[in-house]
Amino acid sequence: MAEAPFTELQVVIGPEPPDRLDKALARDVPEGAALSRSRLARLIAEGAVTRADVVLDSPRARVAAGDVLTLRLAPAAEVETRAQPIPLQVVWEDADLIVIDKPAGMVVHPAPGSPDRTLVNALLHHCGNSLSGVGGEKRPGIVHRIDKDTSGLLVVAKSDRAHHGLAAQFEAHDVLRRYQAVVHGVPDAADPRLRGLRGVSFEAGNILKITSQLARHRTDRQRQAVVWAGGRHAVTRARVVAGFGAPPAMALLECWLETGRTHQIRVHLAHAGHGLVGDPVYGGRRAASERALGAPAAAACAAFPRQALHAATLGFTHPVTGATLEFASDLPADMAALLATLRAAHAGCTSQ
Repeated sequence: MAEAPFTELQVVIGPEPPDRLDKALARDVPEGAALSRSRLARLIAEGAVTRADVVLDSPRARVAAGDVLTLRLAPAAEVETRAQPIPLQVVWEDADLIVIDKPAGMVVHPAPGSPDRTLVNALLHHCGNSLSGVGGEKRPGIVHRIDKDTSGLLVVAKSDRAHHGLAAQFEAHDVLRRYQAVVHGVPDAADPRLRGLRGVSFEAGNILKITSQLARHRTDRQRQAVVWAGGRHAVTRARVVAGFGAPPAMALLECWLETGRTHQIRVHLAHAGHGLVGDPVYGGRRAASERALGAPAAAACAAFPRQALHAATLGFTHPVTGATLEFASDLPADMAALLATLRAAHAGCTSQ
């Protein structure tokens, strides 16, 4: 079978261009071409950008207004990751993106230890030929992730133009992401321990704010850690939705992200002393208080098999149509059952 032919795209450099080829291309390539900065960088490195038949293979090459550059585009390649018929709960889908309600236990992207049965494998099967190519490959564009044992909403790009637009929104922190979490203890602005904890503050309405840098743990590379030098800036906010027990020993929190770092909510809440129920990495060995909650609720918390965290709300601007989109996901059955047990215990405590 003959290979699909290359296509050529001509880009005219506009007035007062940036002093580097890569920046000028990023500015002047037609939006409809849906070429991300990373894709343009690869095209330059591959010698696929020419001016008057002369290859420009350095991102620092100088260009001038009026230059006509030719980009040689290969057809989207098939990826090695195999498609697998795994059921998906699709919340929204069009030609450019898909929103999935991911179950706990599903890894987003293939990696060592999880080579298949991932969300990407499922999307390759579900989307099939509707994937127009992301980064030159027929693959879904992962612009954010949620942990394997976190449930809830995430958006995935099906086209390069959607991938570029969504990535820009995440980079600018313009995406609405709200989570529901069940934690040990109840954060309170009146708590002197929290008032004296570095990186922790409270905003109006008893909103807990945690600000730090996050970096890989020095001795356990699978974990993240709060640091004050180096790392990546991270901000998490949370408010108490409900407290449980007498005195309150557990809480349901609504959390939202100003930034989106690996394990951010889990690390930040653990730093504040309010680790997630069921979190095997950051939750520590803190046990639910049987005295405050009663034996059934304390046992339910101890037996909860994963971090009690759910990505409940996701909102963003459609990167192609410009429409404002917002989606909500109900709590999965395991978290709903845990909260029902906690509410029943709390009702029993307060009625005594």
